[in-house]
Amino acid sequence: MHVRLKFSTIALACSIAILAGCETSAPPPPLVRPAAFTPLGLNAPYLYGDVIGGHRSRAAKMKTAKIRPLNPALAPGYIANLDRELRVQTAGIGLDVLRVGNGIVIRIPAALTFDEGSASVKPEFDATLKEIAREVKNSNQTFVDVFAHTDLSGSPEVNQALSDKRAAAVATYLAGHGVARARIASKGLGETAPLYNPETSETQKAANRRVEIRLLPYTG
Repeated sequence: MHVRLKFSTIALACSIAILAGCETSAPPPPLVRPAAFTPLGLNAPYLYGDVIGGHRSRAAKMKTAKIRPLNPALAPGYIANLDRELRVQTAGIGLDVLRVGNGIVIRIPAALTFDEGSASVKPEFDATLKEIAREVKNSNQTFVDVFAHTDLSGSPEVNQALSDKRAAAVATYLAGHGVARARIASKGLGETAPLYNPETSETQKAANRRVEIRLLPYTG
């Protein structure tokens, strides 16, 4: 009788210890989200960095494609003229033309270009992208960088893959509408460069989903 009671006591103690261990085990680490930028995101480091793939490599491709570089002294005026032309041609269609450093960023809401979870350019936005492609094609002494972003929902891995596909889709679209492929490079940034963090409204969430086309002077 005493033996059975002893074994029962030991079993009960073990069960309590196991349950206690379950209750006090460390929770999974929280998902790390990127730091917030200002509402326009103009302090984002990637906007001021080197061209995607590096200047030397990209310039070599431009040279092979027989695209003449700008005289460095003429680059500021060239970019200023392109900025004015883009603002006129894209006025009222729901995108932003921004001067960032020595270049231009065309910021396009992803809601205008892609359905949720898709990397196929929407047919209804075709006319706008054609206009952008026409302007970029005519200003052929610039590097063309295409960045794509997601909002903060979903996993970082899924968001990264989706942004890679969207950036590549826009780059392919530009190349298919006359922009020299040697000028273009693309990169998905996933959820790493939000305009808003945390996303406190659907408007902010939608703003984080975007495509950006950065134009930088090609000076050899």
